[in-house]
Amino acid sequence: MERITWDQFFMAQSHLLALRSTCTRLAVGATIVREKRIIAGGYNGSISGDEHCIDQGCYVVDNHCVRTIHAETNALLQCAKYGTPANGADIYVTHFPCLPCTKTIIQAGIRHVYYAKDYKNNPYALELFNKAGVEVKHILFDEAKIDFLKDDKLALALEMLEKMRALGASEQELRPYEEKVNVLFGQLVKA
Repeated sequence: MERITWDQFFMAQSHLLALRSTCTRLAVGATIVREKRIIAGGYNGSISGDEHCIDQGCYVVDNHCVRTIHAETNALLQCAKYGTPANGADIYVTHFPCLPCTKTIIQAGIRHVYYAKDYKNNPYALELFNKAGVEVKHILFDEAKIDFLKDDKLALALEMLEKMRALGASEQELRPYEEKVNVLFGQLVKA
């Protein structure tokens, strides 16, 4: 098994946090790190005690759900709640931060922002990060690296392809399935 980098490790943590999201529009996770140690994490969801979007639907005002707190803000609030300084730390986010989160990140003293996916990247957010001296870096993240069942899934897919071939499926019929397996797992079968 290939060892992942620190950036991939912390980004994987953010993706795991996103699985706790209660937002039905976009699941986002954020991990705050200092000296290669996780100090806080957050995901987008409702405030404690309020209804969740997954239960009640989004409460949308001006095309924004006002029910949720964004992952970055939740992670920074966790630092504040437990007395852990965020100043000088790094943040790993599954998606590029929105403009309000950008402002919060800067004000909290975060020095580096690492994100996995572009999402409505606001040019003014980039300008603010630049003015504040916050380094922003896009991290290529392969979610398959944290799929612990990848080998089992690949074995099943290959077994099914062979079974289809044994049952008389033509190469023309198999080609789209082989191509899909190649997309999901890399160049592993003839297409």
